[in-house]
Amino acid sequence: MSTLKTDSLVQKLVDSYGDWFIEHPEDAREITGELYPFDNIFSPITINSVKVKNRLVMAPMGNLQMCEESGRPNNKMIEYFTERAKGGTGLLTTGLIPISHGVDPTVTEPGKLSYFPRIDRTRTNLVGWRDLATSVHAYDSKIFIQLTPGLGRVGAPMCLINDKKLPVSASWNKNFYIPAIPCVRLSDRKLNTIIKNGAQAALDAKCQGIDGVYLHGHEGYLLEQMTNPAFNRRKMGKYSDPYRFGVDLVKGIREKVGPHYPIMYRIDLSLALNETYKDIEKMPTLRKFINGRTIDDTLKFMEALVKAGVDCFDVDLGCYDNWWLPHPPAGMPAGCFKLISKAAKDYFNKNNIKTNKGQDVVIVAVGKLGYPDLAEEVIRDGMADMVMLGRPLLADAYWPNKLYNNKIEDIRPCIGCQEGCVNEFVEGGHIQCAVNPRCGFEDKYSKDLKVEKPKTIAVIGAGPAGCVFAINAAKKGHKVTLFEATDKIGGKLISGGAPMVKFDIKNYVSYLNSQLNKAEKEYGLIKKFNTRVNIESIKDQFDAVVFANGARDIVPPFEGLKNTPYAMATDALIDSSILDGKEKIVIIGGGVVGVETAYKLAYENNKKVDVLEMADNFMDGACTANRGHLLNYLRLNDKVNLYNGCRVEKFVDGKVIAAQKTSKHLPDSYISWTPLLPKNTENPLAKSSGTETKQVAIDADFVLLALGFKSENDLYYKALKNHVAQEIYCIGDSFKPAKVIDAVRSAYALAVEI
Repeated sequence: MSTLKTDSLVQKLVDSYGDWFIEHPEDAREITGELYPFDNIFSPITINSVKVKNRLVMAPMGNLQMCEESGRPNNKMIEYFTERAKGGTGLLTTGLIPISHGVDPTVTEPGKLSYFPRIDRTRTNLVGWRDLATSVHAYDSKIFIQLTPGLGRVGAPMCLINDKKLPVSASWNKNFYIPAIPCVRLSDRKLNTIIKNGAQAALDAKCQGIDGVYLHGHEGYLLEQMTNPAFNRRKMGKYSDPYRFGVDLVKGIREKVGPHYPIMYRIDLSLALNETYKDIEKMPTLRKFINGRTIDDTLKFMEALVKAGVDCFDVDLGCYDNWWLPHPPAGMPAGCFKLISKAAKDYFNKNNIKTNKGQDVVIVAVGKLGYPDLAEEVIRDGMADMVMLGRPLLADAYWPNKLYNNKIEDIRPCIGCQEGCVNEFVEGGHIQCAVNPRCGFEDKYSKDLKVEKPKTIAVIGAGPAGCVFAINAAKKGHKVTLFEATDKIGGKLISGGAPMVKFDIKNYVSYLNSQLNKAEKEYGLIKKFNTRVNIESIKDQFDAVVFANGARDIVPPFEGLKNTPYAMATDALIDSSILDGKEKIVIIGGGVVGVETAYKLAYENNKKVDVLEMADNFMDGACTANRGHLLNYLRLNDKVNLYNGCRVEKFVDGKVIAAQKTSKHLPDSYISWTPLLPKNTENPLAKSSGTETKQVAIDADFVLLALGFKSENDLYYKALKNHVAQEIYCIGDSFKPAKVIDAVRSAYALAVEI
């Protein structure tokens, strides 16, 4: 008999996140401004002694790798935050700042260097924080520093290889990235050191002009590991009480900074692990993490934290092991956690719980709230006091000012890909944004660019690269003509935005359309649709020609394919009627396109789908949150079968003949609870999946190919050969098939320099 505890609200929400678009298509929100002038958003609020000019909070979007190696905030980091202050956000919060160097080995690099900014170790580190506070305050924004007791089991275990030290945790827990590596139980003495460090860091922040302190007790980081019985299974010592460490940390900070300094706390009302994985008790990686805090448990814990000195909470669901919850990808509905913030708000109101200053506890809502009318509704309807925006403010730092000035059509929407804001620093970079090429480069690119000697420029192709280049080159002062072979812009974004879960992509295409129209009206951009360019039509007509004409689908010469009904997966995304009457669909290729096609066909079109992927893992290279969201809900859908390690050999008589690996070490196709490691990070404990295979035959009424793309660059090379212009460039998928972030970055960089 199961011993799992579940919350009905959490279960309802978690169950809905796979097919929400069927019953609630209205949650596919657009960027609208019907509630202008947004009086609720633009009303001030006081947190302890700090008055914030509006109800908008910048989420703690990673300032990792935006500091000197000593941990001192550098100019890149200062300009990154200052840009969001210029854009009108009332309250900024930093990303993680560890207070456990020397205790948690996952937060320190070899040689005692740091990829995290630090507010300890040297006085010179404090200078960066003073400069940051001064810069942000110039725009009447406030900023809180986010402190974390550490990463614990969700820290990268390279410390074992580099320094021969095991990661740490509240109890002997499995490491998130490599579950075979155990995490050492921290002693009470070391935990007391963290509390002491946190109190000093808070005081140092206060003395440098930082407006408040913000504790990260969420996502399964070390503070949550200590304060959640799913991770804290200690039997002895004062911290066997799973709530005491959090309370003691707050008390330590409050004693150090005094009664008038704001303390904010990030928390999830539930890990939602029991609700996400109903078979969690049978899962070796997760089975020890059952029965974490319920909503009622968390609300009582939050009450204790308020008594200890907390003034403000932001609340949502989830942890690293269901990463799509605390990092909602494109496929999650808008406002996915508004009922969670409402539960917290209602609890404090009903019980008349006040802060030590006698104020109402401020509740901040999170979770895909970058749709102006939705953000206003959440505050207006009493679901929260403030709205936290992370990726929307990366996509457009001026989101608040554009809202305030009713320039809604100019808001650049987040597309939920998480390639720049998450994957970039996982792969070794700093924070960026797929649709905002200035994000993370505010210190490099000026906001306003002008050219002294305008050029005539032809842009071939109106995908994201062509559009971004054309818009910015025209703004700069060049005379730009944009050629597109079809009757619409978007390129691969058209098929990418076809599934109902990809509504954010449609919003972005609408934004590009509006900006092209604006560039046409204000900067003289010329648009020529349904126009296929050849060498003769452009030779000697322009000073520069930019090729951004995309890529075409790869079609390998499979034996028997020509005798099999087939199409490109991208075609089926745009028009699923090509599959009418077909019952057994086989998709060849388990990358992002193949898996998203399977998802759409199963959930929207009620089709049975088999997906074959030659590699060991599906969606290799995609952000863990985006990948996990799709794989988890495909795992729960009996219409989809995923075959990994499966190489197609031929097509015979309505069957796909393939060779599938037989090793017991072949990964679970649907695994969403353990991430794939970056390519340059080796798992020394990994077992090879080998080369032995068995032949499988899969019935197929229709085959869809999702095997990647090949650059359409023939015209570019002909243009080079024929010297069609003095300057010839190739960007986006024409240069190399990649992601939106690569197309936008290359387009903007060229527009800046040309």
